[in-house]
Amino acid sequence: QPASLYAATKKAGEEIAHTYNHIYGLSLTGLRFFTVYGPWGRPDMAYFFFTRDILKRKPIPIFEAANHGTVARDFTYIDDIVKGCLAALDTAEKSTGTGGKKKGPAQLRVYNLGNTSPVPVSNLVSILERLLKVKVKRNIMKLPRNGDVQFTHANVSLAQRELGYKPTTDLQTGLKKFVKWYTSFYSGGKKAAG
Repeated sequence: QPASLYAATKKAGEEIAHTYNHIYGLSLTGLRFFTVYGPWGRPDMAYFFFTRDILKRKPIPIFEAANHGTVARDFTYIDDIVKGCLAALDTAEKSTGTGGKKKGPAQLRVYNLGNTSPVPVSNLVSILERLLKVKVKRNIMKLPRNGDVQFTHANVSLAQRELGYKPTTDLQTGLKKFVKWYTSFYSGGKKAAG
């Protein structure tokens, strides 16, 4: 029972993939990414716009769940995600169907690709504060009721067993690489308000 439209689209996509696999013998692999971050990332992700806003000296919203509960995410560095994608490609089998006719069962897999270590969003802000050398003003806010969850945590045991997937980048290391890229890309190597 998905809690958000986003989750419902993910579930629907996996159901459609299963149906195509079953009817047409298409070999399919689904990859579930957990809070991917790093250079060239999405500007709508918290780590990205927090960095921009910290450099502009803007207050940072920190959401907390009911009863002052911590909001945490399984932040996964882009290099670890890429390794998982390549491993999935390297182990993919051929489809068993051609011309709309299935000749036998085909491979169907779904893997979680995450870091397996949820980190409170407040810790993310503290790391960025140290890396950017800017004191952050935090605005503590209640987690909105838009289907967003209190925490994400990837169980990667299947990907580990079948793909040899093993994330190696901790948040401190990954954010250091991101901040180096961000400050270079947005300010020509000079720390500016971005």
